[in-house]
Amino acid sequence: MKNKIPRNQVPGLKGAARAARTADSKQRKLLLNTVTRDSFQNFIAKFGVGTDNLTSAGTYGFNPISRQRTILEWAHRGNWLSGCAVDIIADDMTRAGVDIVGNLQPEQIEQLETAATTLKLWTCINQTAKWARLYGGAIGVLLIDGQDVSTPLRVETVARGQFKGILPLDRWMVEPDLNRRVRTLGPDLGMPEWYKVIATAPAFVGERIHYSRVLRMTGIELPYWQSMMENLWGVSVLERLWDRQLAFDSATTGIAQLIYKCYLRTLKVAGLRDLVSSGTDEQMAGLARYVDATRRFQSVEGFTLIDGEDEFGENTGASVSMTGVADAMTQIGQQLSGALEMPLTRLFGQAPAGLNATGESDMRNYYDSINHRQKTTLLVPVTTMYRCLAASEGIQVDEGFGISFRPLWQLSDTEKSDVAQKTSEAVGGAYDRGIISPKVALQELRQSAKTTGIFSNITDQDIDAAEDEPVPPAGSEAEGGEAQEGELPGNVTLDASMRVPADKAGYVELPGATKDGDCNVVAVQGGISLQKGCCNNFALGAGAPKEFKCGSCKFHTDKVGVFDSTSAARGGAAADAVMRGTSARDNVSRFTAYD
Repeated sequence: MKNKIPRNQVPGLKGAARAARTADSKQRKLLLNTVTRDSFQNFIAKFGVGTDNLTSAGTYGFNPISRQRTILEWAHRGNWLSGCAVDIIADDMTRAGVDIVGNLQPEQIEQLETAATTLKLWTCINQTAKWARLYGGAIGVLLIDGQDVSTPLRVETVARGQFKGILPLDRWMVEPDLNRRVRTLGPDLGMPEWYKVIATAPAFVGERIHYSRVLRMTGIELPYWQSMMENLWGVSVLERLWDRQLAFDSATTGIAQLIYKCYLRTLKVAGLRDLVSSGTDEQMAGLARYVDATRRFQSVEGFTLIDGEDEFGENTGASVSMTGVADAMTQIGQQLSGALEMPLTRLFGQAPAGLNATGESDMRNYYDSINHRQKTTLLVPVTTMYRCLAASEGIQVDEGFGISFRPLWQLSDTEKSDVAQKTSEAVGGAYDRGIISPKVALQELRQSAKTTGIFSNITDQDIDAAEDEPVPPAGSEAEGGEAQEGELPGNVTLDASMRVPADKAGYVELPGATKDGDCNVVAVQGGISLQKGCCNNFALGAGAPKEFKCGSCKFHTDKVGVFDSTSAARGGAAADAVMRGTSARDNVSRFTAYD
């Protein structure tokens, strides 16, 4: 039996909320009436906190923006900065998707990905994350057709076709049951056991949803007593940066107003004071017409039409200077960037500043923080979600089934090429050693196309036509003893005249090598091939056996180092090849072929 906490030890809703408010009020009074003495102070110069200066009067107030749903919605709806603060991180957490980890066939993984797309799983997870960041909390309800949402979820009971997706509900659509807490020991201990759906919710109105059936997300986590004041939710991400956001918007609006005043001109009108103080409406209207005519008759040639007693000119002393405004805006933007844990290049879309600056390190750090959020918030519930999806698709999964979040960092073309080359070498090496079959090799190469974009044209027909049994490595079945790997002879070079054309030699390509490559030395069992991918020229290594295999050819040696080779039949035609003598080079043999 699982350990549980007695119900009489679980605080009730009213009592817990009252205790939280009382504790918060006492702490606030204590802070406001206490002078801090734990920092540097100079009472003569009035330096330091608590020395009767302007800094000492500063404190932090209580501004529960998260409880004002309408203001949050207005900010998210009408302010681009609020929208970015809420949406960007949620979008980055969900835009790349996941890779399936487990003993599944590629077609089964593709089936799960197609089903997830059809059910819009990641769209719903994205909405749940957004509303959690905006309101301070939200849940995503797993939709299992035919099951009671008030009962605990058991993945093994999900039948084929039952999983229907996720329903996002924000904190204002559900009421956590604070009188019934989770008493089972584990990460959910002390959390609400049920969430009651209110009357204005889009679905499940009046029903209680068990906590095991929800993806629960919060905005900013709070200490316990503060969380109790929010019904065990967090607070909106906008609450922490509200004052910085107001400063940013005020600064940008002020700069926009300064644009109108950055260039001032003065028109001196004789008797203007008397005219304004005691003039009639007709006189004031005449003044307005005069000023308007002066403005209208100013032409591109620079003429200004005024009375002979009036003066018109530029008032340089009253012009507004814009010096330093850009630096101030940058500093405020950096504060917002720090508050959101988001680089400026991502938040504002601006290019990295500085000599040779690329912003790569900032984005990598940011993507690492996104990956941390994914693992701590989404990994467990999304794994459960995919288990339900697999059961609904009729796919059996074992205990090793799981997910891994795809990296957000996108590879360049050069990096993709490098990854493709290393993947090809790894797959080819496993195939050459007889570890995997041709079918598995093709499956691995096609699966790597998701990262590299290469080998994407390998079709299901190609895979089905490939053999499903590993090919024994070269020399592993040599008659008369096991093949040994030779050593490279010293200073061996290849003369172009020694190479026999492929159409005459009938040689067999080495597994994983290129037939018409340059003259690279490739080590094989029993010696080395002096031409990459062919057996036209072969050098004996030290301790070479009397017989060994190279590809599908079997070679025999005699006392003078002469080889006999019998080529396997290809396409129904057999080709016999006999090595005629040796070259002048050290044990470098030339193979010729004849019909």
